[in-house]
Amino acid sequence: MKILVCISNVPDTTTKITFSPDGKAFNTAGVQFVINPYDEYALTRAIELKEALGGSVTVLNVGEADAEPNIRKALAIGADDAIRVNLKPTDAFLVSQQIAHYAQEGGYDLILMGRESIDYNGFQVHGMVGELLGIPTIAPAIKLDVNGSTATLEREIEGGKEIIEATLPLVVSAQQPMSEPRIPNMRGIMTARTKPLKVVEPVGQEAKTSVQNYELPPAKSGVKMIAAENAGDLIKLLRNEAKVL
Repeated sequence: MKILVCISNVPDTTTKITFSPDGKAFNTAGVQFVINPYDEYALTRAIELKEALGGSVTVLNVGEADAEPNIRKALAIGADDAIRVNLKPTDAFLVSQQIAHYAQEGGYDLILMGRESIDYNGFQVHGMVGELLGIPTIAPAIKLDVNGSTATLEREIEGGKEIIEATLPLVVSAQQPMSEPRIPNMRGIMTARTKPLKVVEPVGQEAKTSVQNYELPPAKSGVKMIAAENAGDLIKLLRNEAKVL
């Protein structure tokens, strides 16, 4: 079984976010980038399936050269080889085109990725990839098992869980608790240095969307303390200032 895992290079969740003076770009100076946490669930589950059923795991990243340390980390965790599409990922459709093109070219049985990236939280790429390839997409899944050419998946729905069976090939987006992300060991780090990492040029159309500007959310205001005997003042504040009533 050939598995393709798509990973994004995203700012660490502890990063202090700032933007360029004109608000047109994210300021990457001093920012620590990590593998998108949702993608780590997909990567770990792919490696578990490979260990149980045999096959190979290829990591694909749409990004620039600064993503390569985290691609190498994915190889150290257990992926066999990697592809980096040399393109700044500014648009979900453009990213999906790259994934679909190289997924079709590689003839993968299973395409895994996180439910969304934690920088833009778009929840779009998996559905677009499935549509471009003409194959089913299950999103988001919390459990995935494969038996022959049939995948059994579990999703959370309102009030319960849903069990789904689908025939490979298939696109799946992952979320917790599909797997427990792994930490690379020393042997994995050493072998990752020699595993293939192929850099390819982008294909397809231009981006269909662009960012007009970025803005930070309003600063949090100070806390107002209301005495217990003045409950009416609290109701006025909730209605007139917080506007939650």
